[in-house]
Amino acid sequence: MVHRLSREQARRIALRGQLLTAERPAGIVETIDALTVVNIEPTAAIAPSADLILWSRLGWPYQPADLSRLFEEDRAVFEWGGFYRAMTDLALLIPEMRRRPESAQAREWLAANEVFRREVLARLRAEGPLRAADIPDAAQVSWRSSGWTNNRNSMQLLEMLVLCGDVAVSSRDAGGRLFDVADRVYPRDVPQLTDEDAGRERAERRLASLGIARVKGIAQPFEPIDVGEIGEAAIVDGVDGVWRVDADALAAADRFAGRTALLSPFDRLVFDRRRLEELFGYEYLLEMYKPAAKRRWGYFALPILHGDRFVGKLDAKSDRKAGLLRVHAVHEDEPFTEQVRESVDAEIQDLARWLGLEMVGPGA
Repeated sequence: MVHRLSREQARRIALRGQLLTAERPAGIVETIDALTVVNIEPTAAIAPSADLILWSRLGWPYQPADLSRLFEEDRAVFEWGGFYRAMTDLALLIPEMRRRPESAQAREWLAANEVFRREVLARLRAEGPLRAADIPDAAQVSWRSSGWTNNRNSMQLLEMLVLCGDVAVSSRDAGGRLFDVADRVYPRDVPQLTDEDAGRERAERRLASLGIARVKGIAQPFEPIDVGEIGEAAIVDGVDGVWRVDADALAAADRFAGRTALLSPFDRLVFDRRRLEELFGYEYLLEMYKPAAKRRWGYFALPILHGDRFVGKLDAKSDRKAGLLRVHAVHEDEPFTEQVRESVDAEIQDLARWLGLEMVGPGA
C-alpha cells in the first residue's frame, strides 16, 4: 500500500518528528534521543548551533550548562561525527566505527604511523584528557591535503581515532575539544550488534526523527538524510517520487498544533534543502560563507517557522560585550499578518531573554 499525503500532512509529519509542535519535549536527553543527532557547529553569531537546536525545542528550561553536565559528567550524551547523540545510541555506531577510516588514503596513513598511534594512545592513557596541542607531532609520515588539515598530524590522528572508537571527545570548552581514551568516556557494557542490525535500527530511528524521508539522498559523511526501505511508502501531492513515512507519525498526521520557532541554520529540519523546498516551499541558504554584499538574508539568518510553514528569516547577532541582541532585519517571505508578526516578535524577545541580552532593532 502506498499512502497519499497532502503537502500539509507531510509537513506536519516532519514537524512532529522534529519535536516542533506545541507539545514540547521533557528534557535534553529525551530531545537528543528523539532527534537522534544534534549538530555541534560552533559558530556563535547568535548562539552555538546545538544550543539553538535544543532551545528551539525545550524553550526556557534549556541551559547550555545542563548539556555540558550531561556530556562531560553524566555521560548521557556523547559526540561523534560532529553531532551530539544519546549514549544509548553508542551500540548503533560501533559497527560503523569498526569500518573507519573509510578512505584508502587514511588507512594507509594510519598504518604508516602505527608507532605514532600507539604513543598517542599511551599518552592519553597516562595523562588524558588532552587537547591536540598537548600532543607532540611525532608522525612518521605527515598527512597531506590541500586544505587546513595538511601536516596537522596530531589533530588528524585524534580525529581518526575518534571515528575508529579508540579515542573519544571527553569535553569541550572555549579552547576546543579535549580527548581521552574511549573506555574512560564510553560505557564498557555496550551490546554488540551486527552491521545489518545496527544499520536497520539507525535507519528506523532516523525516519522516526524525520517523519518523512527519501529512500536515497545525497551522501553525507557521518549521518545520512535518507532511510532506504524502512517505513511505509507514500506519495506527496505535487511532489515527484516516492517517500518513506514513519507509521506512528502517519497515524498522528491529522492531530497537529503548531507554534512559532526560530531554527538554527544547521537544524535537521532545514539541513536537506531539497526536502525543505519540496515539502515546505521554502528557499533557504546559509550565507556566512558569502561576501557581505552578496547576502540576501544575513550572515547567520535563522529560519522562522510559524505553524506548519516557514514564513521568513531572522538576521540578528549577539553582542555579548554590549549585552545586546542586535536584530538587523526580519525578512518576511510574504507580508506577515498581525498575528504572525506578534508571534514572531514574541519569539525573538524570548530568544533575547534566554540569551540574557537586551533586544535592539525591529520589533524591540
